[in-house]
Amino acid sequence: MAAAVVSQENVVASLVSRTGRHLQRYNKGRRQVVGCIPYRYTKGKGEDGFQVLVISSQKGKGMLFPKGGWESDETIKQGALRETYEEAGVKGVLEPQLGEWTFQSRTHGTDYEGYMFPLRVKEELDFWPEKTNRLRKWMSVTEARECCQHWWMKEALDVLVDRLAGQQQLDEDEVGPCSLS
Repeated sequence: MAAAVVSQENVVASLVSRTGRHLQRYNKGRRQVVGCIPYRYTKGKGEDGFQVLVISSQKGKGMLFPKGGWESDETIKQGALRETYEEAGVKGVLEPQLGEWTFQSRTHGTDYEGYMFPLRVKEELDFWPEKTNRLRKWMSVTEARECCQHWWMKEALDVLVDRLAGQQQLDEDEVGPCSLS
């Protein structure tokens, strides 16, 4: 699976988050939201060899992965990158989609479609649009599962963990045994 490097500079030009829902995408009445699970390798820190970045909810109740409305003037990848930049202040390599989930909004009582991508973080910004509204925290997969408030995001995290474990196994199998004789 080849990862695509998408420049966030082409997606976001300011420190202001998009607001309003006039450009929001809907499918059969379901609002479409996109987001990322930002991650980094930790070289032995943490039980999984990597950490994920979670952010506080806008309402301050619990933690989650960055996500928001997919807008009609952007691709799904651009939307995921924009939301991750706006809410978490990170940039990196966007990898193939983890999946699609249908869930009900707790606050609006309506159905949503959520699409999640892994983002291998290459840069953590000091300033980003929602810095004053959100906290961000790197944590282990176990910690993220415990504090993430959405079941569908926990499922996306499980898909990411399985994918990364499979990639690691493939890397190890390609190396094979080494002999000097």
